[in-house]
Amino acid sequence: MGTEITLKVGGLDLDWSKNSRGTDHGMLFQERDRKRIHCDQIDYDYFNQNNEDPGPMEMGFCKPLREVIPRLELLGFTLDKVWREYVSCAETWCEERQVIAGSDEELALDLMNFTEFCAFVTAHPLQSLDDTFISSIDPGSETVIRGRFGDETVTRRLPCFSPYESYAYSERSYFASLIGILHPYSVLRVLAENKVNLDADVVWQYGPLVENGWADESEFTPCSRRTQTFLVVTEGTSDAYILKHAFSLLRPEIADFFKFIDVSERHPFPGAGNLLKFAEGLAKIDVHHQVIFLFDNDAEGFDIYQRLLRLELPINMRAMMLPELEQFRSFQAQGPEGVARADINRRAAAIECYLDLEIGGYPPAKVVWTNYKKELAVYHGALEFK
Repeated sequence: MGTEITLKVGGLDLDWSKNSRGTDHGMLFQERDRKRIHCDQIDYDYFNQNNEDPGPMEMGFCKPLREVIPRLELLGFTLDKVWREYVSCAETWCEERQVIAGSDEELALDLMNFTEFCAFVTAHPLQSLDDTFISSIDPGSETVIRGRFGDETVTRRLPCFSPYESYAYSERSYFASLIGILHPYSVLRVLAENKVNLDADVVWQYGPLVENGWADESEFTPCSRRTQTFLVVTEGTSDAYILKHAFSLLRPEIADFFKFIDVSERHPFPGAGNLLKFAEGLAKIDVHHQVIFLFDNDAEGFDIYQRLLRLELPINMRAMMLPELEQFRSFQAQGPEGVARADINRRAAAIECYLDLEIGGYPPAKVVWTNYKKELAVYHGALEFK
């Protein structure tokens, strides 16, 4: 019979393979998501009778949908992308129906638009769908299996709908067959629009496949793949350290998507000017990484940022500045005429200004104006004691 491996959310099958790993879904998960999970393919009575631990067969990856969605977004599965995929699917279905009809007269198919499709997918939380197995040979089984999705005036408006072909065995599996017209990750993204579904577990369980000899555990590695990561290039050493630590504290569920150049010894191109030269060099060679050049929100950074925007960067490279903040519009600053409140956005807000500035043993935070940027007609400043 073989062994199946599936990608599921809330018990709903999204993708499956038999006797092989199939599609690699490791990028949806992190190492902390590897755990033992109850498995329908395990005969627990056998293990209990023989006093054995089914642990290895239970191994898999499990993560709440709410934590998977940010990873999907970084993989490109935004709602806008899903909308384009749905439109393409609907157009292809219409073309196929037209060919089958064999008529010169254009068919008028009343298919759901994307908004209607999303409403259909999210109308019922996954946990509310009945997953009781129904044999197809039982009297009235078709009606029971279709459950609340039995109204063909609604389901016929779905692309690829067929009233005859169905391998469903429950209401939940029938629902999966109706919405499984898109990429599994696109389906996940739409399901997340129902907030109740965000607590549903996304599961990729490989234990049975490995234990039965169809795959090796080394084939199941978590975290983003090399081509899916973003290389963040900063002006200085402290910028890289601060951002890396911030990701680990604030957004650990996506931290592995962001890489930083190794600055453990020294920064290879410190300063905004050197960063511009590095960007110019990368733009001229075939670099496959997705690269973000990040500049400080100060005069030097703003100047170089504007100059970089004038370059024709490849599609996989982007430049950005640290964001302007309302708190920086009245910040203590010292110049030739003494201390006064000033707007330091685009003038003196390096990354240290975004941290907790209430430090014992030091005077209140302030920036000190240094050199004048003639091309911008502003002074550049730096945080004191940074």
